[in-house]
Amino acid sequence: MQFRNHLTGRRGRFGFRSTGVFSLMGIVAVLALFSAAKDKDSADKGVDSGSFGVFQNGHRVATETFSIRQNAGGSVATSQFKTDDNVQEKAEQSSELQLTEKGELRRYEWKELIPGKAEAVVVPNEDFLMERYGDNPQAKQREQPFLLPASTSILDDYFFIQREILAWKYLATGCRQQNGQIQCPDKQRVQFGTLNPHARSSMQVSVEFSGKEKVSIHGTERELNRLTLQSEAGVWEMWLDDQFKLVKILVRDDNTEVVRD
Repeated sequence: MQFRNHLTGRRGRFGFRSTGVFSLMGIVAVLALFSAAKDKDSADKGVDSGSFGVFQNGHRVATETFSIRQNAGGSVATSQFKTDDNVQEKAEQSSELQLTEKGELRRYEWKELIPGKAEAVVVPNEDFLMERYGDNPQAKQREQPFLLPASTSILDDYFFIQREILAWKYLATGCRQQNGQIQCPDKQRVQFGTLNPHARSSMQVSVEFSGKEKVSIHGTERELNRLTLQSEAGVWEMWLDDQFKLVKILVRDDNTEVVRD
């Protein structure tokens, strides 16, 4: 599908070093300011769940179903991407992103279910990340190291919920709390290091806050917070609600929209 190419930044085997480690607790604090009261003693609680519809040229082509849960040891984001019945070339993939309580990568796993059976796993290994991948579960696993720290953000093909996690990372590092609200400086860019395991490539991206904006969602006008995600691969516009949950992504170059159902 065409929007995949827009996600892929091709670089060499080794990339950059991230600018720093963010706190997952800071992310949770951001959400807690705007969401219903949560049970702090809960061993496992949901942070976000739902589905995104993926549209190209106005036609729905795929659905991503996702869940983010927090526990005492960190958080887990699971996702399943599946093309719709009207798409000729079928595709189905799943992913699981495990983060420590500090927001660092513990493990990332990707599996292709249709049309092939490829899979990949990324884990920290001292001062770098190691990706192990193969064309099917029976094939011999290959390895590729990346000179990247565990604080690197995973931005894989097809899994848009990972962009929400990056947005939360931006809120925790680029914004501040004042009078019980989150305030982000307009046009302030924050750089993040990312890894795309599907493409086995790394690149640096920037995120900036562009203020509030009225956007039509399912035929209803809503005032949402706009963030811009930019890299050498292009520009993604993202809108989040007042609970800072991702509502819409627009990739103008590919005529692609991702909208929360």
